[in-house]
Amino acid sequence: MAYNQFAYYYDRLMEDMPYAEWLEFLQKCWKQYGLPQTIADLGCGTGSIALPLAQQGYEVFGIDLSEDMLAVAQQKAQEAESQHLFQGKGRVTWLQQDLRDWSLPIQVDAVISLCDCVNYLLEQEDVQQAFMQAFEGLKAGGIFVFDVHTPLQLQSYAEEQPFFLNEDDIAYIWTSELDEERCEIEHALTIFSQVPPSSGGKSGSEHGNHFLRLEEYHVQRAYSLSWLKQQLMAVGFNDVACYGDFVWKPATDTTQRAFFVARKPLD
Repeated sequence: MAYNQFAYYYDRLMEDMPYAEWLEFLQKCWKQYGLPQTIADLGCGTGSIALPLAQQGYEVFGIDLSEDMLAVAQQKAQEAESQHLFQGKGRVTWLQQDLRDWSLPIQVDAVISLCDCVNYLLEQEDVQQAFMQAFEGLKAGGIFVFDVHTPLQLQSYAEEQPFFLNEDDIAYIWTSELDEERCEIEHALTIFSQVPPSSGGKSGSEHGNHFLRLEEYHVQRAYSLSWLKQQLMAVGFNDVACYGDFVWKPATDTTQRAFFVARKPLD
């Protein structure tokens, strides 16, 4: 899924996303598996994970398929640089590439893919290719960290929809339809906003009562955790662990967001 106009609304609509918890989980990984210096962030979006990591001193490669998401990320990076928020050698290099087929001039210490990016891979072959690419992009001994919505989470979306947001300057209607056989869900969002996409502001009073309307469709597929572990090991990862819902404990039948940590063997 390549975000287009939605990219310019993304941070506003997703401001309640648990980015601090994702970053905390990564710190737990670094403590357990060793501190990386170089990180590839697959599906980096608007940089809400990549930028804080760079500000902590890591060298990050932010990789995303969407040119628009990367444009927003670059703007945020420029603002951070102007505020002197980067420490030491920390920096981000933005690259428009597919997480199934990406390349860097170096192998990295860690590959991450958070915010359920892997769920956007709708065929088993796509997942297998993404895992193989992550393996190839890592140094020996490096780790691959990613999270996924479980089948239970997709079922919850289908049962709890529709979802609504209604604020003075922006609103949306979000419906979901689940294909139970494939465990694949289609999210349909209709967004109304007074804010011009390029402005980044929250006030659209100068536009009176005229709203922009945007239609978005996103499709995700959930895979069994056991199958995902098998695919990781099939491409060569070992020491594969699966944790549940941001907690450093094994995933269970009630896990809605599962985290995988897989190590590439030492030479």
